Amino acid sequence: MTSALLGIDIGTSGCKALLIGTDGEVLAAHTAHYGLSQPRPGWTEQDPQSWVDGAREAVAAVMRKCPDTELLCIGLSGQMHGLTPLDSGKQVLRPAILWNDQRNAAEAADLTEQAGGLEALLAQTGNRMLVGYTGGKILWMQRREPDLYRRLRYVLNPKDYLRLVLTGEVATEVSDASGTGLFNVMERGWASSLIERVGIDPALLPPCFESHEISGRVSASGAALFGLQPGIPVAGGGGDSVIQTIGSGVISPGELQTTIGTAGILAAALDGPSPSPDGRIQLFCNVGPSKWHAMGVSLNAGGAMSWFRTVMRGLGHDTLDFDTVVAAAETSQPGARGLLFLPYLNGERCPHPDTDARGAFVGLTARHTAGDLARSVMEGVIHAFYDMRTLMQPMGISGKLIKASGGGARSALWRQIQADLFDCDVVTTEGAAEGAAFGAALVAGVGVGVWKDVVEAAATIRELTREHPDAAVGTVYRKAHTIYRGLYPALSESFCALSDPVFADR
Repeated sequence: MTSALLGIDIGTSGCKALLIGTDGEVLAAHTAHYGLSQPRPGWTEQDPQSWVDGAREAVAAVMRKCPDTELLCIGLSGQMHGLTPLDSGKQVLRPAILWNDQRNAAEAADLTEQAGGLEALLAQTGNRMLVGYTGGKILWMQRREPDLYRRLRYVLNPKDYLRLVLTGEVATEVSDASGTGLFNVMERGWASSLIERVGIDPALLPPCFESHEISGRVSASGAALFGLQPGIPVAGGGGDSVIQTIGSGVISPGELQTTIGTAGILAAALDGPSPSPDGRIQLFCNVGPSKWHAMGVSLNAGGAMSWFRTVMRGLGHDTLDFDTVVAAAETSQPGARGLLFLPYLNGERCPHPDTDARGAFVGLTARHTAGDLARSVMEGVIHAFYDMRTLMQPMGISGKLIKASGGGARSALWRQIQADLFDCDVVTTEGAAEGAAFGAALVAGVGVGVWKDVVEAAATIRELTREHPDAAVGTVYRKAHTIYRGLYPALSESFCALSDPVFADR
C-alpha cells in the first residue's frame, strides 16, 4: 500500500484534488469545474454546495487512479477573502461572496475610518481594508441584509467550509485569516480590539491554527460523503495565494514568485513581519510558523488575455486559443512597437487600489497589428508586476530569481518577458503547475511529520525550465516601463469620470 498526502484546492472555477507521495512526487490529479454567479455588475457569488460537489468528484477521481493508497493527511486550500455565512445550525444563509466581488467599497472605507485611519489600521493588522476582503463583506451584510445578518453565527472562508463538511470542525488558519482584514499578522491572531470597535461580534470568526497544525479529523459523515476512511487528520492548510508559493519552492527570502492565473500575483517570503509603508503590498502570515508572505495582487492577468481572446473571437477569429495569441505576440517585438496596455479591466487592487480603474491601449497607430496588441497585453501584465516590485523595495525585498507559476507560466514568451524586465532568471518548478493543491499536500505532510518543516518540504521540488535575461531587451522594457508608470496617474481622473452611471449598461 502506498502512503500519500491529499491536497484539495477550492478554486474560483473548479476544485482540484491532488495526491503526492512522501517523496513529493505527484501521483494523481483531477479538477472538477463549476460556475459562479454575477447577479449584478461588480458582484460575484458562488453556491458553497458547488465546492462540496466539486471536491467529491475530484477526490473520487484521484482515489480511483490510486486505489491502493493510505492517506496520511489532508491539506486544504482555497480562494481567499470569501464570505461563507452560516446560521446556528451551520447551514449556509446565502451564496458566498467571492474575493473579486466589488460591492463593499463604502464599507471598506468606513472600516478604515472606524479603525482610526489608514496608519492606525496598518498598525493593528498590517494591511489595508481592501475591497474584497472579508471584513468589508461582513459589514455590507450587516447593513444591506439585516434579516440574514441577525441569523449569522459563523463566517468561514471557502476552504474552511470544506473543512466543516469533512470534519465537523469550525476553524481557519493564519494565512487565510490574514486576508479578512481583521487579523493582526504581526502577532498571528485576531485583531480583537479592532473587531469590537467596528461593531462585529468576534464570536463570528473561527478559531485559528497555524497552517501545518491538525485542525480536525475526517468525521463519519465526511467519510461517507467523500468515500474516505474516518479519522484521517486534516491540516490547517492555507489560502491559495499564499500556499501556492511553497508549491514553487518559494519559502525563504531572495526569491520571488509570479502567478499568472485569472489574477496576477507577485509574492515573496519573509523571515519576519515587515509591513508595506502604505499598505499597498499585502503582508500575510505564511504557512510556516516563523514565516511571513508579502504579495501584490492584480485583479487582471490571465483574465486580460482571456478578455483579448474573447474580443478577437467576437470579430470572427473562432480558433483564437491561448497558444494562437502567444504565437501572434511572437510576430511582434519587445515593446510592441511602442504600444502599451494598462490591464485594469476589472478595477484594480495592486499597484493601484482603485475600483474605477480601466484598461487602455496607449500609443496605437495605423501600423500596429493584432500581434502587437497581443504582445502589449502580455507585456502590460508584467509591467504591473514590475510596479509591485517597486513597492516591495522599501520592505527590504529583492528578487534574485523568479519562480513562475499559474497557467500563464506555460508560455515561454511570458516567462522571457519577466526575465528581461526584471533582469533575473525565471524558472518553473515541478509541482508549481499543480497550483495551491500541491502546496496544500506539502503542508499536510509537515503536519504529520513527513517533513520537519516547510523549508524541508520545499527542498523536494525540482526545477523544470529556466529563462535568462537579455540585457538589450531589458533596456527597452525598462524605458517602456518609465512611460507605463506615468499612465495611471495621468488617466485616473478620466477613469473615475467614465464610471459615472450615465455610461452604465442600459
